[in-house]
Amino acid sequence: MQIYRENYINALRSELQEIVRDLLTPVALRYGYSETPLEISIKWRPLVLVMGNYSSGKSALINDFLGADIQTTGQAPTDDSFTVITLDEKEAVDGPVRVTEERDGKYLLNDPEFPFESLKRHGQRFSAHFRLKRVVSPFLKTLAVIDTPGMLDSITERDRGYDYQEVIGDLAHIADLILVLFDPHKAGTVRETHTSLRDTLPSRTFEDRILFVLNRIDECGSLNDLLRVYGTLCWNLSQITGRKDIPMIHLTYSPRVVAAQQHREDRETGYLKYLENQREDLKNAVLEAPRYRLDNLATFVETHSERLSHFLEALLSYRRESRKAAFKQVLAGLFLSAAGAAAGVSFVAAYTGLGDPYLMLLMGAGVATALMLVWLAAVMKLLRDRFHRKALRNIDALTSKENQSRRDTWAAVREPVLSYLKKTAGRFSTGNVKRDMETVHAVYERGSKEIREALNELAALRPDVPVTEPPGPFLAALTAEKEKKQD
Repeated sequence: MQIYRENYINALRSELQEIVRDLLTPVALRYGYSETPLEISIKWRPLVLVMGNYSSGKSALINDFLGADIQTTGQAPTDDSFTVITLDEKEAVDGPVRVTEERDGKYLLNDPEFPFESLKRHGQRFSAHFRLKRVVSPFLKTLAVIDTPGMLDSITERDRGYDYQEVIGDLAHIADLILVLFDPHKAGTVRETHTSLRDTLPSRTFEDRILFVLNRIDECGSLNDLLRVYGTLCWNLSQITGRKDIPMIHLTYSPRVVAAQQHREDRETGYLKYLENQREDLKNAVLEAPRYRLDNLATFVETHSERLSHFLEALLSYRRESRKAAFKQVLAGLFLSAAGAAAGVSFVAAYTGLGDPYLMLLMGAGVATALMLVWLAAVMKLLRDRFHRKALRNIDALTSKENQSRRDTWAAVREPVLSYLKKTAGRFSTGNVKRDMETVHAVYERGSKEIREALNELAALRPDVPVTEPPGPFLAALTAEKEKKQD
């Protein structure tokens, strides 16, 4: 069977989603690592998040991508909604570009088709500013776009009615590509943009998923003006992001806007013809979102399998320390019971003159047994509770953190581990944890390697060249091994 690059991508994406659904999600839900199935955030179409200062041209850029005026545009803030723009798969994509359906936020948040269930936590005010547009456009054949409200200087959470940065963070976490737009008039960054770039995005996504875009470059009066604006933006971004290197900035504009303003004599736009390749490069980068999705899925599998391994490792460490403590406590109980029995028999013999060795031995055994039962039933419980409280206070001692990678994964699972130990009071099946550990560790060690090999094969494929082998042997092999062990 021959398959082409697009089908290869789809097959590999399905394989990755199945690995998460069948192997990682059951473990994540069982131990409280996640409250919802992990695959919820990766099961839909590749997502491109478009954000930026108000009037930076987000809607105009999206309209250029789509090929029609789908989003409202203007110089002032024109739309304060988060808009998910996706293909209407019921319509033929070769027809005119148009909106075929619009739905509100409650529909998006409650329909299991979409990966937005976790956004319910932002409340009714956010829901009222969240909507869906189904559009007929060839551009949306393999991806969906999320347009966002423009970022401002003086607006607060009270003004919006929801935490804008938290929403941006949640969307960035599930997005495969993020475009951050600026315009020549605000090459500096407004307060919300500064917060997003400095705090929100670094904590919720990876640096390589973010593309910086200087939009509306046709509004620069000359090439010299463009160079000054570009330099200012480079300097501002380097200060905010803390990067020593200057991040790449894509340059773009709307040809339709330029055509409509040809009569203006205060601008020299002849330089734009030299930047056409920049516009095409940006569009091609966005159209590569399905490939970014594969990279992100691979990273998703690696990250969560590594974190779950660390999570389960901490539980096993707790159980080992618990057994060591219990063993010492039993030995202490045996010693104290024997000492107590000997003292008791000696006391009885001294005051009663009892000299029968057999009777004294029998009496000592009874006293020792009684003391040991009291120790096991009462004292051991107190000591176990004391050990549990101490282990929770010293939760960081459960695992080694010898390098930055270990420290990062522990930071991600520390609270879930603590919560699970509190919930179970330290009582859980060691055998189940070991079996789950084997599954998760196999995904991390073997699955990640095979996934990266498949991605390398994909990188070498040309869109028009068929291949004879579909990806995806890992899940079937690992599932078979798992079922064999269970039998």
